[in-house]
Amino acid sequence: MTQLVEVPQQDAFQQTEIGSIPADWSVQPLGSVATAVASGRSGSGSAQGGFPVHGSTGVIGYTEFPEYSGDAILVARVGANAGKLSLVSGRYGITDNTIQVRIGGGAVAAFVYRQLEAKRLNRFVFGSGQPLITGSQLKSLPLAFPSFEEQREIGTTLNDVDALLAGLDRLIAKKRDLKHATMQQLLTGRTRLPGFEGKWKIKRIGDLTDCTAGGTPSTGVSEYWGGSIRWMNSGEIHLKRVQEVEGRITEAGLHSSSAKLIPPKCVLVGLAGQGRTRGTVAMNLVELCTNQSIAAIFPSFEFVSDYLYYNLDFRYEELREMSTGGGGRGGLNLTIIKAIPIPLPSLEEQTAIASALSDADDELTTLEMRRDKTRALKQAMMHELLTGRIRLI
Repeated sequence: MTQLVEVPQQDAFQQTEIGSIPADWSVQPLGSVATAVASGRSGSGSAQGGFPVHGSTGVIGYTEFPEYSGDAILVARVGANAGKLSLVSGRYGITDNTIQVRIGGGAVAAFVYRQLEAKRLNRFVFGSGQPLITGSQLKSLPLAFPSFEEQREIGTTLNDVDALLAGLDRLIAKKRDLKHATMQQLLTGRTRLPGFEGKWKIKRIGDLTDCTAGGTPSTGVSEYWGGSIRWMNSGEIHLKRVQEVEGRITEAGLHSSSAKLIPPKCVLVGLAGQGRTRGTVAMNLVELCTNQSIAAIFPSFEFVSDYLYYNLDFRYEELREMSTGGGGRGGLNLTIIKAIPIPLPSLEEQTAIASALSDADDELTTLEMRRDKTRALKQAMMHELLTGRIRLI
């Protein structure tokens, strides 16, 4: 069984051009262990065929007649993804936007792949108009090599961690899809939770409560900034459940601008932005103020704030379509938000629906935290294993 052993630091290491490595490891350029470092020649493929065709953005199609087979490391050669790595096996095609690195019998492809992953090849990309990395650059990269057997153990170990991460990603995606389906059923009344019946009402937000937009104190006045009042910028709306923000303003900053302190449990809506910010919904769990690109819908006894949050969060695309300006490219405003119709069951059913969706969110958060910790563990393992600080025996 493979075991991890930490190597004593006394005389077990040697200094090389790439840093300190174990005395029984060697440093060689990638080209010395590669049987081929060259761009592919496949076309873009099609939607049919049994074998993938790889381009600089990943799998771009399929072919019935793959040119290549076996194990290889693929490196995106040009474009925004230049330097991006993938490890492939089996039969496949490759476009000329991708460099194929085939490893000879004296090295293990999975291990070399990890060495290149640790190198972060995007650091070697050059050119502003068309970012590029070349085969010559790759061939000259110095890498550290233990014995063939240890390469194989390291490659297998890190592949196992990647498999765990991939499994977590699939589970998270499945849970997100399930949550979306649950929202679609519960927030429209198509499925009712046990014990609830009766018709729902439809009311506009403006009939239920008031809402406001925030403001930004002058950035040129230092006395307005660095105080004790939380100030939220529109980028932080992606935090969703907002418990803390980076910005702070002073009392003078608050009173000199249109910024307003809002109570906890407001439903926040991004008003502007060509990215994903416009229409994104969040909720503040602490008292704070926001900039002018966020609307705050005040809590009310007329509805359950968490229910309203989930209702609007589910309607993200609809909110973006409500934006002023041609083709939905403009922004939301308070008039639009106040006019949004909200289907309302009883307060008790609103609470039950919000609780069910909150449980789904908690489960997703737990899985995402587990995935993030696993990623951090992988990075630590890579550093220790690929420098020989920890050996596999």
